[in-house]
Amino acid sequence: MKSKVLVMGDDVKWMKLALEEAAKAEQLGEVPIGAVIVKNNELISTGYNRREVDAQATAHAELIAIEEACKQLSAWRLTGCTLYVTLEPCPMCAGAIIQARLDKVVYGAADQKAGCAGSLMNLLQDQRFNHQTDVVAGCLQEECGSRLSHFFQELRKKKKALKGLSKNE
Repeated sequence: MKSKVLVMGDDVKWMKLALEEAAKAEQLGEVPIGAVIVKNNELISTGYNRREVDAQATAHAELIAIEEACKQLSAWRLTGCTLYVTLEPCPMCAGAIIQARLDKVVYGAADQKAGCAGSLMNLLQDQRFNHQTDVVAGCLQEECGSRLSHFFQELRKKKKALKGLSKNE
């Protein structure tokens, strides 16, 4: 299985909702990554990055959405579900996706530093695992990528300004 680039209308609809979740993270000063899980074209759960707020390394958008979906469906197997996430899943999230048995992952921006759905490696479709997930890459890629780029540009500006202030004291 290879990553697909074929984006469907419903993919765009749900990715827009994931972008709304990313905006919630950004309002908290978190890296703006959002996720939603859908089954039978119905919203099951949402999540956004909360690592800084919760002081928790595992508080990634995908894991929060997976945990909530398991509660909503009263099951650890999320078969029949699709995860929409604004950034390509990292190794930790890819592992959780496999363990949760999600059928499909649709992501926005590729992550050249930690992406495990095709950029660095493709854990989601590795035949050595007992479950593989369909992958659709690049859904609203521009919007997802620009939100992240803007966030990091602003963060660098703030750090530079703080550095300048400390020199003047």
